[in-house]
Amino acid sequence: MIFARTLLTTAALLAAWPTAAHAITVVTRAEAFSAAIMEVFAQSFAAATDIPVHIEVWEGGLDALRARGKSGETNWDLVQVDPDELATGCAEGLFEKLDWAAVGGKDHYQAQAVSDCGLGAVMTNAVLAWDRDKFPATPTWADFWDVAKYPGKRGLGKSPRGALEIALLADGVAPGDVYRTLASADGLDRAFRKLDQLRPYIVWWQTDAEAARILGSGDVLMTSGASNAIATAARVEHRNFGIQWAGSLFELQSWAIPRGSPNVRQAQQFLYYQGTPAIAGRLPRVSGDAAFAKGANEGLSPELLAISPTLSANLNNGLRIDSAFWRENLPKLKPRFDAWLSGK
Repeated sequence: MIFARTLLTTAALLAAWPTAAHAITVVTRAEAFSAAIMEVFAQSFAAATDIPVHIEVWEGGLDALRARGKSGETNWDLVQVDPDELATGCAEGLFEKLDWAAVGGKDHYQAQAVSDCGLGAVMTNAVLAWDRDKFPATPTWADFWDVAKYPGKRGLGKSPRGALEIALLADGVAPGDVYRTLASADGLDRAFRKLDQLRPYIVWWQTDAEAARILGSGDVLMTSGASNAIATAARVEHRNFGIQWAGSLFELQSWAIPRGSPNVRQAQQFLYYQGTPAIAGRLPRVSGDAAFAKGANEGLSPELLAISPTLSANLNNGLRIDSAFWRENLPKLKPRFDAWLSGK
Protein backbone atom coordinates (compact mmCIF):
# COMPACT_ATOMS: atom_id res chain seq x y z
CA MET A 1 0.00 0.00 0.00
CA ILE A 2 1.33 3.44 -0.93
CA PHE A 3 2.50 5.45 2.03
CA ALA A 4 -0.05 8.28 2.21
CA ARG A 5 1.98 11.35 2.93
CA THR A 6 0.14 14.62 2.35
CA LEU A 7 1.42 18.17 2.39
CA LEU A 8 -0.26 18.80 5.73
CA THR A 9 1.16 15.73 7.45
CA THR A 10 4.61 16.43 6.01
CA ALA A 11 4.56 20.00 7.28
CA ALA A 12 3.37 18.87 10.71
CA LEU A 13 6.05 16.19 11.00
CA LEU A 14 8.81 18.55 9.90
CA ALA A 15 7.67 21.15 12.37
CA ALA A 16 7.69 18.56 15.16
CA TRP A 17 11.16 17.33 14.23
CA PRO A 18 13.52 19.37 16.46
CA THR A 19 16.60 20.61 14.68
CA ALA A 20 18.99 23.51 14.59
CA ALA A 21 18.39 25.74 11.60
CA HIS A 22 21.75 25.02 9.97
CA ALA A 23 21.93 25.57 6.24
CA ILE A 24 22.48 22.45 4.16
CA THR A 25 24.36 22.18 0.89
CA VAL A 26 22.84 20.02 -1.85
CA VAL A 27 25.18 19.16 -4.73
CA THR A 28 23.78 18.16 -8.13
CA ARG A 29 25.26 17.13 -11.49
CA ALA A 30 23.77 19.78 -13.77
CA GLU A 31 22.68 23.40 -13.68
CA ALA A 32 19.24 22.57 -15.09
CA PHE A 33 18.56 19.98 -12.39
CA SER A 34 19.85 22.41 -9.75
CA ALA A 35 17.29 24.97 -10.84
CA ALA A 36 14.52 22.35 -10.66
CA ILE A 37 15.60 21.21 -7.19
CA MET A 38 15.59 24.80 -5.99
CA GLU A 39 12.16 25.56 -7.43
CA VAL A 40 10.40 22.32 -6.52
CA PHE A 41 11.99 21.35 -3.21
CA ALA A 42 14.52 23.73 -1.68
CA GLN A 43 12.51 26.94 -1.45
CA SER A 44 9.41 25.36 0.07
CA PHE A 45 11.53 23.15 2.36
CA ALA A 46 13.31 26.21 3.70
CA ALA A 47 9.97 27.94 4.26
CA ALA A 48 8.62 24.91 6.17
CA THR A 49 11.69 24.28 8.32
CA ASP A 50 13.72 27.52 8.46
CA ILE A 51 16.64 25.47 7.11
CA PRO A 52 18.24 27.31 4.17
CA VAL A 53 19.37 25.20 1.23
CA HIS A 54 22.43 26.06 -0.83
CA ILE A 55 22.84 24.40 -4.22
CA GLU A 56 26.18 23.55 -5.81
CA VAL A 57 27.10 21.64 -8.98
CA TRP A 58 29.91 19.13 -9.43
CA GLU A 59 31.18 17.11 -12.40
CA GLY A 60 31.35 13.80 -10.55
CA GLY A 61 34.19 11.39 -9.94
CA LEU A 62 35.31 9.04 -7.19
CA ASP A 63 38.71 10.72 -6.95
CA ALA A 64 37.03 13.99 -6.03
CA LEU A 65 34.97 12.26 -3.35
CA ARG A 66 38.02 10.48 -1.95
CA ALA A 67 40.03 13.72 -1.90
CA ARG A 68 37.28 15.49 0.02
CA GLY A 69 37.14 12.66 2.52
CA LYS A 70 40.91 12.72 3.09
CA SER A 71 41.02 16.49 3.45
CA GLY A 72 38.20 16.51 5.96
CA GLU A 73 35.97 18.77 3.86
CA THR A 74 32.49 18.41 5.31
CA ASN A 75 30.50 21.22 3.67
CA TRP A 76 28.50 18.90 1.37
CA ASP A 77 25.40 17.41 2.99
CA LEU A 78 23.69 15.73 0.02
CA VAL A 79 25.40 14.85 -3.23
CA GLN A 80 23.97 13.44 -6.44
CA VAL A 81 25.99 10.38 -7.48
CA ASP A 82 25.89 7.85 -10.29
CA PRO A 83 25.65 4.08 -9.67
CA ASP A 84 29.43 3.57 -9.71
CA GLU A 85 30.08 6.39 -7.28
CA LEU A 86 27.32 5.19 -4.99
CA ALA A 87 28.38 1.54 -4.88
CA THR A 88 32.10 2.20 -4.55
CA GLY A 89 31.70 5.15 -2.21
CA CYS A 90 29.41 3.18 0.07
CA ALA A 91 31.87 0.25 0.16
CA GLU A 92 34.76 2.61 0.95
CA GLY A 93 32.88 4.40 3.71
CA LEU A 94 32.65 7.72 1.85
CA PHE A 95 28.91 7.94 2.56
CA GLU A 96 26.70 7.60 5.60
CA LYS A 97 24.41 4.58 5.78
CA LEU A 98 20.88 5.89 5.37
CA ASP A 99 18.49 5.79 8.30
CA TRP A 100 15.47 4.67 6.29
CA ALA A 101 13.02 5.26 9.14
CA ALA A 102 14.07 8.92 9.11
CA VAL A 103 13.35 9.40 5.40
CA GLY A 104 9.96 7.68 5.28
CA GLY A 105 10.84 3.98 5.10
CA LYS A 106 11.98 1.82 2.21
CA ASP A 107 8.42 0.90 1.25
CA HIS A 108 7.64 4.53 0.51
CA TYR A 109 9.93 4.48 -2.56
CA GLN A 110 10.21 2.48 -5.74
CA ALA A 111 12.45 -0.53 -5.06
CA GLN A 112 15.12 0.49 -7.56
CA ALA A 113 15.64 3.76 -5.65
CA VAL A 114 16.59 2.06 -2.37
CA SER A 115 20.13 1.10 -1.31
CA ASP A 116 22.26 1.13 1.84
CA CYS A 117 23.76 4.57 1.21
CA GLY A 118 21.55 6.07 -1.47
CA LEU A 119 18.03 7.23 -2.22
CA GLY A 120 17.02 7.70 -5.84
CA ALA A 121 17.24 11.32 -6.95
CA VAL A 122 16.45 11.22 -10.65
CA MET A 123 16.30 8.86 -13.62
CA THR A 124 18.37 9.84 -16.63
CA ASN A 125 16.99 8.49 -19.91
CA ALA A 126 18.45 8.58 -23.40
CA VAL A 127 15.49 8.30 -25.76
CA LEU A 128 14.72 8.55 -29.46
CA ALA A 129 13.15 11.96 -30.11
CA TRP A 130 11.59 13.54 -33.17
CA ASP A 131 9.33 16.40 -34.27
CA ARG A 132 5.80 15.09 -34.72
CA ASP A 133 4.91 18.00 -36.99
CA LYS A 134 7.52 16.78 -39.48
CA PHE A 135 7.29 13.04 -38.83
CA PRO A 136 3.85 11.91 -37.61
CA ALA A 137 4.74 8.21 -37.14
CA THR A 138 6.44 6.78 -34.03
CA PRO A 139 9.94 5.67 -35.08
CA THR A 140 12.10 2.91 -33.60
CA TRP A 141 15.89 2.62 -33.55
CA ALA A 142 15.59 0.47 -36.68
CA ASP A 143 13.78 3.39 -38.36
CA PHE A 144 16.49 5.69 -37.06
CA TRP A 145 18.95 3.74 -39.21
CA ASP A 146 16.64 3.52 -42.26
CA VAL A 147 17.69 6.65 -44.13
CA ALA A 148 16.40 5.20 -47.42
CA LYS A 149 12.84 5.05 -46.13
CA TYR A 150 13.13 8.16 -43.92
CA PRO A 151 15.72 10.52 -45.48
CA GLY A 152 17.44 13.00 -43.24
CA LYS A 153 20.21 13.50 -40.73
CA ARG A 154 20.30 11.75 -37.34
CA GLY A 155 21.57 13.12 -34.03
CA LEU A 156 23.67 10.86 -31.82
CA GLY A 157 25.68 11.42 -28.64
CA LYS A 158 29.42 11.59 -29.31
CA SER A 159 30.45 8.79 -26.97
CA PRO A 160 30.76 5.02 -27.16
CA ARG A 161 28.63 4.88 -24.00
CA GLY A 162 25.18 4.97 -25.49
CA ALA A 163 26.07 4.91 -29.18
CA LEU A 164 27.15 1.26 -29.08
CA GLU A 165 24.08 0.13 -27.18
CA ILE A 166 21.78 2.01 -29.57
CA ALA A 167 23.56 0.49 -32.59
CA LEU A 168 22.91 -3.02 -31.31
CA LEU A 169 19.29 -2.25 -30.46
CA ALA A 170 18.84 -0.95 -34.02
CA ASP A 171 20.42 -4.17 -35.29
CA GLY A 172 17.78 -6.27 -33.55
CA VAL A 173 19.56 -7.24 -30.33
CA ALA A 174 17.09 -7.57 -27.43
CA PRO A 175 17.72 -5.13 -24.54
CA GLY A 176 18.53 -8.00 -22.19
CA ASP A 177 21.26 -9.25 -24.54
CA VAL A 178 22.99 -5.96 -25.35
CA TYR A 179 25.80 -6.05 -22.78
CA ARG A 180 26.45 -9.74 -23.26
CA THR A 181 26.82 -9.00 -26.97
CA LEU A 182 29.09 -6.00 -26.39
CA ALA A 183 31.29 -8.09 -24.10
CA SER A 184 32.38 -10.27 -27.04
CA ALA A 185 34.75 -9.27 -29.82
CA ASP A 186 32.21 -10.29 -32.46
CA GLY A 187 29.45 -8.33 -30.75
CA LEU A 188 31.61 -5.24 -30.53
CA ASP A 189 32.50 -5.52 -34.22
CA ARG A 190 28.80 -5.86 -34.95
CA ALA A 191 28.05 -2.58 -33.16
CA PHE A 192 30.75 -0.71 -35.08
CA ARG A 193 29.58 -2.19 -38.39
CA LYS A 194 26.11 -0.88 -37.61
CA LEU A 195 27.51 2.56 -36.86
CA ASP A 196 29.38 2.41 -40.18
CA GLN A 197 26.03 2.24 -41.98
CA LEU A 198 24.86 5.52 -40.45
CA ARG A 199 28.15 7.43 -40.26
CA PRO A 200 27.52 9.81 -43.24
CA TYR A 201 24.17 10.89 -41.78
CA ILE A 202 25.14 11.46 -38.16
CA VAL A 203 25.19 14.89 -36.53
CA TRP A 204 27.12 14.38 -33.30
CA TRP A 205 26.02 16.19 -30.16
CA GLN A 206 27.89 16.46 -26.86
CA THR A 207 25.38 17.98 -24.42
CA ASP A 208 21.71 17.36 -23.69
CA ALA A 209 20.88 20.93 -24.66
CA GLU A 210 22.66 20.49 -28.00
CA ALA A 211 20.58 17.40 -28.79
CA ALA A 212 17.37 19.35 -28.22
CA ARG A 213 18.73 22.29 -30.23
CA ILE A 214 19.57 20.32 -33.38
CA LEU A 215 16.14 18.71 -33.28
CA GLY A 216 14.39 22.05 -32.92
CA SER A 217 16.48 23.68 -35.65
CA GLY A 218 15.65 20.94 -38.13
CA ASP A 219 19.30 19.95 -38.51
CA VAL A 220 18.21 16.38 -37.86
CA LEU A 221 15.03 14.41 -38.54
CA MET A 222 15.49 12.35 -35.36
CA THR A 223 17.97 12.31 -32.50
CA SER A 224 18.92 10.48 -29.39
CA GLY A 225 18.67 12.76 -26.38
CA ALA A 226 17.89 13.10 -22.71
CA SER A 227 14.15 12.81 -22.15
CA ASN A 228 14.08 15.70 -19.68
CA ALA A 229 15.92 18.05 -22.07
CA ILE A 230 13.62 17.11 -24.95
CA ALA A 231 10.49 17.52 -22.81
CA THR A 232 11.66 20.87 -21.43
CA ALA A 233 12.52 22.18 -24.90
CA ALA A 234 9.10 21.10 -26.15
CA ARG A 235 7.38 22.95 -23.29
CA VAL A 236 9.47 26.11 -23.42
CA GLU A 237 9.56 26.38 -27.23
CA HIS A 238 5.99 25.14 -27.73
CA ARG A 239 7.17 22.32 -29.98
CA ASN A 240 5.49 19.02 -30.76
CA PHE A 241 8.43 16.74 -29.95
CA GLY A 242 7.83 13.02 -29.55
CA ILE A 243 9.64 10.67 -27.16
CA GLN A 244 10.03 6.96 -27.90
CA TRP A 245 10.53 5.09 -24.63
CA ALA A 246 10.95 1.63 -26.19
CA GLY A 247 14.69 1.02 -26.43
CA SER A 248 15.55 3.95 -24.15
CA LEU A 249 18.73 3.75 -22.08
CA PHE A 250 18.16 4.63 -18.44
CA GLU A 251 20.30 5.09 -15.36
CA LEU A 252 19.45 5.92 -11.77
CA GLN A 253 21.18 8.82 -10.02
CA SER A 254 20.98 8.86 -6.22
CA TRP A 255 21.28 11.16 -3.24
CA ALA A 256 24.01 10.24 -0.77
CA ILE A 257 25.11 11.89 2.48
CA PRO A 258 28.92 12.29 2.60
CA ARG A 259 30.59 10.81 5.66
CA GLY A 260 31.30 13.52 8.21
CA SER A 261 28.49 15.86 7.20
CA PRO A 262 27.60 17.95 10.27
CA ASN A 263 24.01 18.18 9.05
CA VAL A 264 22.97 14.54 8.66
CA ARG A 265 19.68 15.13 10.44
CA GLN A 266 18.80 18.12 8.30
CA ALA A 267 19.80 16.24 5.14
CA GLN A 268 17.45 13.43 6.16
CA GLN A 269 14.69 15.97 6.67
CA PHE A 270 15.25 17.24 3.14
CA LEU A 271 15.06 13.69 1.76
CA TYR A 272 11.86 13.07 3.73
CA TYR A 273 10.37 16.27 2.34
CA GLN A 274 11.27 15.59 -1.30
CA GLY A 275 9.69 12.15 -0.91
CA THR A 276 6.25 13.63 -0.36
CA PRO A 277 4.25 12.53 -3.45
CA ALA A 278 2.30 15.78 -3.74
CA ILE A 279 5.55 17.73 -3.77
CA ALA A 280 7.54 15.28 -5.88
CA GLY A 281 4.74 15.32 -8.46
CA ARG A 282 5.69 18.90 -9.32
CA LEU A 283 9.05 17.85 -10.77
CA PRO A 284 7.84 16.67 -14.22
CA ARG A 285 6.01 19.97 -14.73
CA VAL A 286 9.17 21.97 -14.08
CA SER A 287 11.98 19.95 -15.64
CA GLY A 288 10.67 16.78 -17.29
CA ASP A 289 12.31 14.76 -14.49
CA ALA A 290 10.44 12.55 -12.02
CA ALA A 291 10.97 11.44 -8.43
CA PHE A 292 10.88 7.93 -6.96
CA ALA A 293 8.31 8.34 -4.20
CA LYS A 294 5.42 5.95 -4.75
CA GLY A 295 2.40 7.94 -5.82
CA ALA A 296 4.43 10.80 -7.30
CA ASN A 297 3.03 10.04 -10.77
CA GLU A 298 -0.56 9.87 -9.55
CA GLY A 299 -2.66 12.85 -10.53
CA LEU A 300 -0.40 13.86 -13.40
CA SER A 301 -2.06 14.81 -16.66
CA PRO A 302 -1.77 12.36 -19.59
CA GLU A 303 0.76 14.74 -21.14
CA LEU A 304 2.98 14.67 -18.06
CA LEU A 305 2.60 10.92 -17.58
CA ALA A 306 3.81 10.50 -21.16
CA ILE A 307 7.14 12.15 -20.29
CA SER A 308 7.62 10.76 -16.75
CA PRO A 309 10.91 8.79 -16.64
CA THR A 310 9.86 6.80 -13.56
CA LEU A 311 6.51 5.58 -14.92
CA SER A 312 6.84 1.80 -15.21
CA ALA A 313 5.11 1.76 -18.59
CA ASN A 314 7.83 4.03 -19.95
CA LEU A 315 10.61 1.75 -18.72
CA ASN A 316 9.18 -1.66 -19.59
CA ASN A 317 11.01 -1.89 -22.92
CA GLY A 318 14.06 0.10 -21.93
CA LEU A 319 17.66 -0.90 -21.19
CA ARG A 320 19.26 -0.10 -17.85
CA ILE A 321 22.79 1.14 -18.45
CA ASP A 322 25.35 -1.29 -17.03
CA SER A 323 27.70 1.02 -15.16
CA ALA A 324 29.96 -1.89 -14.16
CA PHE A 325 30.43 -2.76 -17.85
CA TRP A 326 31.46 0.79 -18.65
CA ARG A 327 33.72 1.12 -15.63
CA GLU A 328 35.65 -1.91 -16.88
CA ASN A 329 35.50 -1.30 -20.63
CA LEU A 330 35.41 2.44 -21.30
CA PRO A 331 39.22 2.85 -21.07
CA LYS A 332 39.66 0.50 -24.04
CA LEU A 333 36.48 1.29 -25.97
CA LYS A 334 36.88 5.07 -26.03
CA PRO A 335 40.19 4.95 -27.98
CA ARG A 336 38.62 2.58 -30.50
CA PHE A 337 35.57 4.83 -30.81
CA ASP A 338 37.74 7.94 -31.24
CA ALA A 339 39.79 6.17 -33.91
CA TRP A 340 36.58 5.14 -35.68
CA LEU A 341 35.37 8.74 -35.60
CA SER A 342 38.59 9.94 -37.21
CA GLY A 343 38.36 7.26 -39.90
CA LYS A 344 41.43 5.33 -38.78
